[in-house]
Amino acid sequence: MLAKMDAGDVRFFCGRSHPELAAKITAYLEVPLEKTHFSRFSNDNLYIQLGASVRGRMVYIIQSLVPPVNDHLMELFMMLDIARSAGAKEVHAVVPYFSYARSDKKDAPRISITARLIADLIQTAGATHVMTMTLHSPQVHGFFSVPTDPLTARHLFARYLIEKAQRLGQEFSKKETVVVAPDYGRAGSAGRLADLLGLSSIAAEKERISDTQVRISKLILKQLKGFRKVIIYDDEIATGGSVLTLSKMLVQGGVESIIVVCTHGLFIGDALTNIAQIPQVTEIITTDTVPIPPEKRLPKLTVLSVAPVIGDAILRNHCRQSIGSLFTYGDETN
Repeated sequence: MLAKMDAGDVRFFCGRSHPELAAKITAYLEVPLEKTHFSRFSNDNLYIQLGASVRGRMVYIIQSLVPPVNDHLMELFMMLDIARSAGAKEVHAVVPYFSYARSDKKDAPRISITARLIADLIQTAGATHVMTMTLHSPQVHGFFSVPTDPLTARHLFARYLIEKAQRLGQEFSKKETVVVAPDYGRAGSAGRLADLLGLSSIAAEKERISDTQVRISKLILKQLKGFRKVIIYDDEIATGGSVLTLSKMLVQGGVESIIVVCTHGLFIGDALTNIAQIPQVTEIITTDTVPIPPEKRLPKLTVLSVAPVIGDAILRNHCRQSIGSLFTYGDETN
């Protein structure tokens, strides 16, 4: 049994990107979420003041990098710098959605590997530790020079799917249900979710044409033989191009039921509506690493909160306990 955090030793603040999630995390930990004051000068420069003393304390700054990403990133940098310069003992950057993780390689001339740049800037701003959720690729973890914990929502998804199946008096059949990764880069993650569900997994061969268009190889149709139900597992859905193309191909291959699962549900534009309109898609499951407004919460959408996962990781880290079971690439159970 882990001890509770002493509210006198810690300070929790959040930027303006996702105050609802920050409130859930602090409620889980039974500590207050301190106020932060934001304003702008006449020349559009940002002004931030933390609303409580941080001297000698462990400070946690919670901020997801959601649109407007660059504004929220600047808030994060400034809040980290404020905590460091005000004498905080430790400064923890809690970034549930690290959007720049997608810029993880140089795949065209004269471009920035922006994920590495942002990782360097987070450290320069004052972070002594970083906590995030489901990075786009494993190499992004290595871009950080301070201790960094990439957490996973995999167990959250597995628990929800298993409990729902039990409520309905059903169970996952390895003969008729398979977990599908939209590309080879997500094959490992799909395999780990499949293990928790007692299923097998396969990966599609994807070629990205543009930010909104992809091409899926028809080779996956041969792998689908005998499967009637599919769980598509991805790290994030933005425009929905990959999931839409893959889902339509799965339907062509005879799949009767599709559950779409992703950690970061951005659902830009009509992405969510377009996916939900496919009759065979019975449910779209995501988390609250990204805020989803009420008008986008369609009947097929289920949003699971990562607050307990992040809160548990913060508490374990605070109490010097292993977080292996919460780690993206780990398989520890204790």
